[in-house]
Amino acid sequence: MEYNIYRLKKYFLYFLTYSVIGWIYEVFLEVVVYRWGYSDRGVLFGPYCPVYGIGALIFIFLVYPVIKNKDIKRKIMYLPVVFLLCLISATVTELIASYVCEFMTGTWQWKTYADYKYNFQARIALSPSIRFGIGGVVFLYAIQPLLEKITDMMNKRTLDILFYITAVVFTVDMVCFIAGSVL
Repeated sequence: MEYNIYRLKKYFLYFLTYSVIGWIYEVFLEVVVYRWGYSDRGVLFGPYCPVYGIGALIFIFLVYPVIKNKDIKRKIMYLPVVFLLCLISATVTELIASYVCEFMTGTWQWKTYADYKYNFQARIALSPSIRFGIGGVVFLYAIQPLLEKITDMMNKRTLDILFYITAVVFTVDMVCFIAGSVL
């Protein structure tokens, strides 16, 4: 039981880490690549996009087992499969997230997908889906193994403190967001 709670805490920290990385990625695209200028790309108040955290957990649970603990030859052999699984799962996650955001707030932030030639209702588009597939490969082959090593090196007390602080901050943010959406 205690081991499962420890794992849940790690997965929450993974979720939040990737939510922040997703927010940084979105802001980077907006400011540097598209040069639209800065705007908060998250739906919550903090610097995170939870859809990236959810997508990362989906990658960890559904795709990562394909390559985890495999030798380098096998990892390379599975690269196209990992890319496709990441592309598909991220696209489905983004589609569902657009409906959830629309239900909660009346809109979703990536309506700019209408500008892409291949898109579905400006909710998903081919170009971002390909980027998510590539990002998933980078994430699963490089970032997640590194993050696992970092969290495995933490002692239980450090992990607990980090978990409780971030969980409280994120929960307060969620409550404020939901209260603001309802009112």
